[in-house]
Amino acid sequence: MRTIQAVVFDIGNVLVQWQPEAFYDTIMPRARRDAMFASVDLHFMNERIDRGESFRDTVYGVAAEHPEFAAEIRLWHDRWSDIATPAVPGTAQLAQMLRRRGTQTFLLSNIGAEPFRLACDTYPDLKDFDRAFVSGAMGTTKPGERIYQMVEDDCRIAPEGLLFIDDRQENLDMALARGWNGHLFTDATTLEADLSQRGML
Repeated sequence: MRTIQAVVFDIGNVLVQWQPEAFYDTIMPRARRDAMFASVDLHFMNERIDRGESFRDTVYGVAAEHPEFAAEIRLWHDRWSDIATPAVPGTAQLAQMLRRRGTQTFLLSNIGAEPFRLACDTYPDLKDFDRAFVSGAMGTTKPGERIYQMVEDDCRIAPEGLLFIDDRQENLDMALARGWNGHLFTDATTLEADLSQRGML
């Protein structure tokens, strides 16, 4: 069994739920929500923010391009904390348990710098991680190889000493290709079982 020195957590759908469609279902009829997401590539808009573009300027710019949905699109910025909710049950507690046992915990997330600050205000547990690798500040995103290299260079831990937890297989695949260990996240109970099997809890 490889010795893990640091566990690297994604944020979206690992520590904090990220399902924008669910938020919009609470503020507009489902048919209008479907029409908005079909005509406006809001997830690509968010990827631009993840890569480092201005949070407000990007959202408000897309809203201006789609006046029929402008008010709703602006909520991606104005009510972001209501979209990125709730906390995924149990995952932050597992990170705390790992730290108590002497294992470092990192964050590695595709998220803009300003949304990350908002997330930390809403979920103070995010501030407890030993390092935070935020794509918006790094200028590159998963699953591009460069962001994994940047993590390795910064923490100076060999790939085999890292365990990456992410909910997207393509993000794990790149980490595994670089020699990291990986866990495809579904829920905290399954993660806890994996960490226990690895002798980390």
